Amino acid sequence: QMQDIPVVLASQDAINAAINLAYDMSRSSAKDYFEEISEETADDLISEINETADLLDETSDAPIIKLVNLLVSGAIKDRASDIHVEPYSGTLKIRYRIDGILYDILNLPRRIQSPLTSRLKIMAKLNIAEKRLPQDGRIELKIADRLVDVRVSVIPTAFGERVVLRLLDKSANILLLSDLGMHDERIKLLDRLIKSPYGIILVTGPTGSGKTTTLYAALSTINRPEINIITIEDPIEYQMDGVGQIQVNPKIDLTFAAGLRSIVRQDPDVILVGEIRDRETAEIAIQSSLTGHLVFSTLHTNDAASAVTRLIDMGIEPFLVTSSIVAIIAQRLVRVLCPHCKEIYTPDKETLANLGLTALILENNTFYRKKGCNLCMHTGFRGRTAIFEIMVVEDDIKRLVLKTSDANQINELAVKQGMITLQQDGIHKVLAGITTTEEVLRVTRSLARKDDIVQET
Repeated sequence: QMQDIPVVLASQDAINAAINLAYDMSRSSAKDYFEEISEETADDLISEINETADLLDETSDAPIIKLVNLLVSGAIKDRASDIHVEPYSGTLKIRYRIDGILYDILNLPRRIQSPLTSRLKIMAKLNIAEKRLPQDGRIELKIADRLVDVRVSVIPTAFGERVVLRLLDKSANILLLSDLGMHDERIKLLDRLIKSPYGIILVTGPTGSGKTTTLYAALSTINRPEINIITIEDPIEYQMDGVGQIQVNPKIDLTFAAGLRSIVRQDPDVILVGEIRDRETAEIAIQSSLTGHLVFSTLHTNDAASAVTRLIDMGIEPFLVTSSIVAIIAQRLVRVLCPHCKEIYTPDKETLANLGLTALILENNTFYRKKGCNLCMHTGFRGRTAIFEIMVVEDDIKRLVLKTSDANQINELAVKQGMITLQQDGIHKVLAGITTTEEVLRVTRSLARKDDIVQET
């Protein structure tokens, strides 16, 4: 019987990476490993790590080392951003954060907690004897020809030390503006904004909302030999050719503010400040933008309009805010429906009402919901995309900001001038079959305003 075989084109590197991930040497069950682990002392587990080691090269037969290798390589294969090692009264829970959601992976016996935590602390070059204080460290690993930077956070809890590993794939390609999930018209708008000769462009959103990815996409678009780009970050998540990147180090007083002061003496054209956390950093960033530099940075605010309020609350004069800010981009990440198993359905009236829609929208549009299959680990989702709102700070908004810092009034005026809000952008992605109504409500419910209504045409 003849079958249609789909033909797919891929680069040699992509094929090699897929083979390495699919056929790695860490295929044993984690349960096989923890059965062999006894109540060993931390000293028995110590092994010097002098250089970056390939996790797939299992030269050691120690069960605890195999277990750590399995957990990290499994997280990479499952596209996890974080690994949680959580001790409780009778069990040690292992969870992965995949596409922004935590999933239970393993429940291990409590006796595994001490050797596993000690092994992770050894790899991160932390003090294994100190169990009373929080500790932070990092591990640099190579798995399947990919460099992975692992940020390690250890905190003491009632049942032992809790460890979270944040995985940063150093080999990941930096996205372009066209890869961010924006509509063509908004890509053109953003492309025009990031080519401004001076001013500040802010990206806002909670932790883990993709702000750094958006900033790097912007930098990669304008990065060329005749432009001097310098960044100060915490941490440096991606390495870019032709860009000077500085890692914040509070232990030696290399803060965002201190680094920014030095950067302006390096003849930069474009400056990226990882985050504006305080008044001092904000003042230096604004002063830099007013003296002919294009400055990119981030703030932790719910929406674009609230960024203006936050800066003024920090003590920045409104006239400086209006003089320096070119645009503010707010964003969230929503999970993308698995294209192999998503199914058509009809949402109820309550769900539509929560999105500012009526039943009329059902006449000419198709809605999809998650189902679950082997290709998406039965979650119904595979990957994430961003929803955006871009507020261009034009004359009318500048005049309003000089009168008031009320975020609702600023947002209302921006919408009247054509700004598409986060929820509106999310609704467009629902109607395009990219994500679900539940996902959009999950990340925007607290932002819903009466203006967030898509024209039902």
